[in-house]
Amino acid sequence: MTADKAKDECGIFGVYNLDPASHHSVTPYVPSALLDLQHRGQLAAGMTCFDPQRPHRLLTHKDAGSVREVFRLAHAAKAKAIVDEHAGVAAIGHVRYATSGRDQSDYAQPFERHHSRTFKWFALGFNGNLANYGELRDYLTKVRGYHMVHDVDTEILLHHVSHALRGETKPPLAEAFRELTENLDGAYNIIFLNADGDLVAARDPLGVRPLCFGQKDGLFAVASESVALRNMGIHEITDVEPGQMVRVDYETRTVHLERFADARGHHHCFFEWVYFAHVSSVMEGRTVYDARWRLGEHLARDEAQKIDETCVVVAVPDTAKPIGDAFAFSLRVPSLEGIVRNRYVGRTFIEGQERAQKVRSKYTLLPSVTGGKRVFLVEDSLVRSTTLRDLVKRTRDEGHASEVHVRIGAPPVIAPCFYGIDMSTLGELFAPAWLSKGYSSEDLERVSRDMASQLGSDSLRYLPVADVAPSIGLPHKDLCSACVTANYPSPAGERIYQRECANGQDRNDGRPYESSLTAIESVR
Repeated sequence: MTADKAKDECGIFGVYNLDPASHHSVTPYVPSALLDLQHRGQLAAGMTCFDPQRPHRLLTHKDAGSVREVFRLAHAAKAKAIVDEHAGVAAIGHVRYATSGRDQSDYAQPFERHHSRTFKWFALGFNGNLANYGELRDYLTKVRGYHMVHDVDTEILLHHVSHALRGETKPPLAEAFRELTENLDGAYNIIFLNADGDLVAARDPLGVRPLCFGQKDGLFAVASESVALRNMGIHEITDVEPGQMVRVDYETRTVHLERFADARGHHHCFFEWVYFAHVSSVMEGRTVYDARWRLGEHLARDEAQKIDETCVVVAVPDTAKPIGDAFAFSLRVPSLEGIVRNRYVGRTFIEGQERAQKVRSKYTLLPSVTGGKRVFLVEDSLVRSTTLRDLVKRTRDEGHASEVHVRIGAPPVIAPCFYGIDMSTLGELFAPAWLSKGYSSEDLERVSRDMASQLGSDSLRYLPVADVAPSIGLPHKDLCSACVTANYPSPAGERIYQRECANGQDRNDGRPYESSLTAIESVR
């Protein structure tokens, strides 16, 4: 059974010592920065570092597991040994959550490609999802003659970058990355480091995933989210725009912000503010916490239930807390911790258990908070419903609540995501059984009672789509809201969605690969 929560695919990080006279290693920054990005991926972690003084100019350390496990942070001597062995003036790092591929260490990133020419020897990490993956795979294997070992997006990018670096002379990296945009469709933030010491962080022309950089005291850093930079003491932070790349040159130790592709609008995933991003991060000048607070305010505005002294708001830990607090504050109702998350239950511990036991291990109910109360259970999003159904039942049975009213700080998820969130099939989603593209507010009101009954709650209410953009503070056209509107920002996304609709809700697992050989012509 799949989890109720959607998961983002990955987080990327890069760091560079900009002092040409210094060989001070930047590797110690990598584990701590990846810890700050751990919420973006918990299956694997890794780093590649650059040191021109050693025969192996690039060295990669990676494995399956959390950042603490991969970098042995619980063992000071072992952690220091890893950092010392991989010392370098530049490094890139990655945390992985898989929307494709398996959990083994072979799938951990960065991926490294060895070559005897240093400009063709590189490592890269990837955050996002290639919507036209199948087309790209077929073209690479059947036309260009490449061989796929891992069958994941990162390997596609590895081959594409390798092809762009073909020839006897080193091309400008902006030109090499520009060649990528001729074929790729989807979200593809890339962190790249070669054996010449060139570091590149590129944001795709749609701008689906966040990317930012900054400098301080001769140190450059780039990351998926600002929280990783701020915790390094960097406070002057710049967002990389769609179609831009930030590049560091080893010879001059200078930073260059370059355009490698024309922006195709701005389609930042709204789920970053709702759920994925760290609550303290700032993206596009908007603080995540402030956006979640406004989501809660908007959610409270249309509350129709009678509010009295028997009411209590309980937010599902942890990302829904600001939404729940604002919802409660607006209605003048207590916001209490009626559900406690056990933060010391690791993924490995619960992996072999049944779904119900996993939820039981993760959350503890507090009857002293919810007993005899009309509980407003606030969640940031509702994707599959498995966890939420369990929590509603437990709030009633174990928490002894008199009523349970579910409130969701996002609109209904009616369509799959093909841009880096692990909800890529129609059949795994909760809402499409009742709602489809173009539904009205009256449609939602009409089916909400049946949806609540399916969850086991007394009522259910979602945030309207129209309230998303005002809560975040960006125009609706600058946000990707495909999963709640079924309006996709790229041709491949629209094409796959139409095929998913044709398939119906029979398939609820896996990834809807584009695999038709007739599609090869479209990537030439």
